[in-house]
Amino acid sequence: MDDILKKLEHILEQRKSAEAEDSYVALLYHKGLDEILKKIGEESAEVIIAAKGGEQEKIIYEVADLWFHTLVLLRHKDIEINEITQELSKRFGLSGLQEKANRNN
Repeated sequence: MDDILKKLEHILEQRKSAEAEDSYVALLYHKGLDEILKKIGEESAEVIIAAKGGEQEKIIYEVADLWFHTLVLLRHKDIEINEITQELSKRFGLSGLQEKANRNN
């Protein structure tokens, strides 16, 4: 899984320098943060609707869209996937309740 995310991260980074008319991702970058966040909001809602509908294939499809647009946001903000995986690693083995309590300190 990590390999596909790294490949995608590399492509998304390349799209930063592409012309907006040549690439959907370049267009999102060109439109800016608000447009990227709008897409993440739309995709989040579609995940919720798919989950309520219960069709696994639809859920998978919509989560993939959500992940994709989240990765676009990460590259827009120059955040690397490994920074996210490192944060998840820190939380591994830690109770969700404890992790949440740690955030409030």
